[in-house]
Amino acid sequence: MTTSFPFTQNLKKVNDSLHYYRHSGEFRLESGEILNELQIAYQTFGELNSDKSNVIWVCHALTANADPIQWWPGLIGYNYLINPDEYFIVCANILGSCYGTTGPKDFDPNTGERYLSNFPNITIRDQVKAHILLRKHLEIEQIHLGMGGSTGGQQILEWVIEEPIFDKLFVIATSAQSSPWGKAIRAAQRMAIEADPSFYSSSVNGGKKGMEAARAMALLSYRTPSTFNQSQKDDNEALDNYRAESYQRYQGLKLSHRFDARSYYVLGKAMDSHNVGRGRGDFQKALTTIKAETLVIGIEGDILFPIEDQQIIAEHLPNSTFNIIQSDYGHDGFLIETQKISEILKPFLKK
Repeated sequence: MTTSFPFTQNLKKVNDSLHYYRHSGEFRLESGEILNELQIAYQTFGELNSDKSNVIWVCHALTANADPIQWWPGLIGYNYLINPDEYFIVCANILGSCYGTTGPKDFDPNTGERYLSNFPNITIRDQVKAHILLRKHLEIEQIHLGMGGSTGGQQILEWVIEEPIFDKLFVIATSAQSSPWGKAIRAAQRMAIEADPSFYSSSVNGGKKGMEAARAMALLSYRTPSTFNQSQKDDNEALDNYRAESYQRYQGLKLSHRFDARSYYVLGKAMDSHNVGRGRGDFQKALTTIKAETLVIGIEGDILFPIEDQQIIAEHLPNSTFNIIQSDYGHDGFLIETQKISEILKPFLKK
C-alpha cells in the first residue's frame, strides 16, 4: 500500500468506529509459536440481507486499515460499485498491523512488556486464520465476493483454498506465491530498518527513521520510471535539493507519522511467506482446487507484481477471467485506476 489515504466526501451512514473481536484461548501460529491473546479490529458497512447473500469481504494491503471506503475510494463507498446500500462489506485489520489488531506494539501477556521487535514471525496463512475466526464470530457462512489487491489478494487466494465459502473472487496486482524479486525488495527495506539502532530499543516509536528509508525504497517498486520522470523534473540549473529526493523523504516521513516500524517489518516478512502451495504439493495444484468464479486483473508496468504473476493465477484456476489494465502508476494503479477496475468488475459482479 503506497498512496496516502484520501477521504471520500460522501460518507453517509458509514459506521466509522472500529469494532473489536477478542479471541479467547491460544492462537497458534504457523511457526508453532502461540499468541495467548488475540484482538481483531474490523469495520462493517451496509446491512446484511435476510438470506445473508450480500457479503463482500475486502482484504487490505500492507499499511492500510479496516476502512476500505477510506483507502479505496472510487471503487468502494456510497455511489460507487461496491456500495454499502447494496452490500454488507466487511474489512478486518490484519494480524501484525498497528491499527487495532494484535501486533508488535501490543503487550505480551507472558512478560507484561510490549512485543516490539520480539513479535513472532507471522504468515499470510496466520492472517487468514484470524479472518476465519472473525467470520465465525459474525456468523457469516457464505461470502458473495472476496476481494483484495497486492497482499490483500494473497490473503484472498489463501483463504479460498483454506475455506471454499466464496461465490466469487476478485484479485488484482497479486501472486500465488512470493517471488525472489519481491522478497529481495522487502529484505532491502528490512535492512534499512535494522540499521536504525532504535528499532531494537524499548521505545514504542523505535525504528521510525529506518522505516522512512524503507518506505522510500519501497516506493520505487510501487511506481514506474516514467511516473517519476514526469512528475519530479528539476530545473535545468539545479545543483541540489532535487524534487525526486524531496518527494522520497516526504513519503518516508508521511508514513512514519501514521505507521509503526515493527509492524512494517513483520508484515513484510509475512508477505515473503506467501505460497498457497506450501503443504499442498505446489502452488499450481493448490490453485486448481479453487472453484469460485474469479476475476484476475494485472497492471501493465507493475514491477513488484508483474503481469506474469497474475497470468499464472488465471491459467491454473478452473473458472477465471483475466484482464490487463494500463496505468502510469505501476503497482499503485490498483488503488488509483478505480474507474478502469470498476468497468471490468461490474459485469463480473452483476452477472
